[in-house]
Amino acid sequence: MRTLLEREPGLDAVFVASDLMAAGALQVLSETGRRVPSDVAVVGFDDSPFAASTIPPLSSVMQPIEELGREMTRLLLAAIESQERVTRRVILATELIVRASSGG
Repeated sequence: MRTLLEREPGLDAVFVASDLMAAGALQVLSETGRRVPSDVAVVGFDDSPFAASTIPPLSSVMQPIEELGREMTRLLLAAIESQERVTRRVILATELIVRASSGG
């Protein structure tokens, strides 16, 4: 986040690859005097249990972990059964959980 702010000091939003990294971004933004979300909006990914506990609470994209596990198991079992490579593209629905870090 520090490097990003050095490169783009006027940025007003950031989407971070994980909630853990987003929590680090929130900390750096606070340390550098930027207010979230009025100066910089922050959204993470995973909707981890701690996302609602950050200051401010972190908006995050929730992915269906249980459904992801079930689908991966189906694909693995199909590959074992056929003893051939199973090529299949699977897109699972995600949901944006809006909290204070993005102005929600």
